[in-house]
Amino acid sequence: MAEVRSSQLDRMEKTVAGTGVKADALVRRTADGVDYMTIWSEIADLLEVWNAERTSVSSLLTYNTVAAGEAVSQGIAAASFEESSEFGISRASNPPPNVLVLSFGLKDYDLRTSFTWQALRAMTSEQVRNSVRLVLDSDNRLVNGMVMRRLFDPSPWLSPERSTVYGLWNGTDGLAPPPHMGIEFDSSATHYHPSGANLLDAQDIENQINELTVKGYGTRPGSQLIILANPTEGESIQGWRAGVESRPGGPKAKWDFVPSSNAPAWISAENIHGAIPPAEHAATGLKIQGAYGKAWLIESNYVPAGYVAVAASGGIDHPDNVIGVRSHVDPAWQGLRVIPGGHPHPIQDTFFVRAFGVGVRHRGAASVLQVTTDPTYTAPTIAI
Repeated sequence: MAEVRSSQLDRMEKTVAGTGVKADALVRRTADGVDYMTIWSEIADLLEVWNAERTSVSSLLTYNTVAAGEAVSQGIAAASFEESSEFGISRASNPPPNVLVLSFGLKDYDLRTSFTWQALRAMTSEQVRNSVRLVLDSDNRLVNGMVMRRLFDPSPWLSPERSTVYGLWNGTDGLAPPPHMGIEFDSSATHYHPSGANLLDAQDIENQINELTVKGYGTRPGSQLIILANPTEGESIQGWRAGVESRPGGPKAKWDFVPSSNAPAWISAENIHGAIPPAEHAATGLKIQGAYGKAWLIESNYVPAGYVAVAASGGIDHPDNVIGVRSHVDPAWQGLRVIPGGHPHPIQDTFFVRAFGVGVRHRGAASVLQVTTDPTYTAPTIAI
């Protein structure tokens, strides 16, 4: 009998008040008294800042675009003077364009937060905010993960327009890097390498650096060579000393690894000649562990263990950076967007949406290496 009365009361309550009205009337604040509209406004402000500031690893490697594809020069062009003629006109400094049409992917990705009104009533504002922080972490992992996938994967992809989205030079697609400063390259040239040993050594990195500079990348003012490594490989690099074997039985290092100014204090009888690497990258705030030769070492867990990349970075959103990040042509759909759900309050069901894609923009601006004894390079599996 008690159960019957309870059921009848529930039906009467729903009939009189209505489910939506009841939730709207009773639940306006979190358990610690913060109004939901305040949190909703905070989310909008937070996303505005989130989309404006790019402090992730990917920002060093990418260039923003809304184009489906672009004709991009694949080398650093150089013009030559000629002997003047009394009756002629000098040659114009317009070298033949070594361009390749590069395409960029584009897909929609989404994630949502969802709460019942009873849950919201019991939760504190910090718990609600934390759910949004988890979304931002997921978005960061998505963007960095897609950039790293494109960087480390030699296989071609297809854009929504069914055009080829290239990786770095891979030696298998019949395309050759353009000549630079009189140096010719053939279609077998690849920027994907197995190390040939189960430990990273200095010659691996030196070869990667040379592979970029011989094509003109990392040599111009404002361009900086970056070594991107997982902390596992980064620890090996930090132990290299000039003239000393960089791994047991391996090649001797050409340079000393020089710690940056944020390295732990140490005592040494050696003198450092030249500039000490900065503590962090000025534009992104990423920590710099130090330098090997002219390349700065930046460690990141976004780089899979057992792999290392060397890239030339012109800075945030520089057209010479290796990868293009394509956004939707409509500004309303650029960056991470928030869409309210259909509940009495938008915070009950919140959709976060990002429309973007990636593609290599400069096929010669980076080189990647797998630390393996296998004779062929295998791309890593990178979670997003």
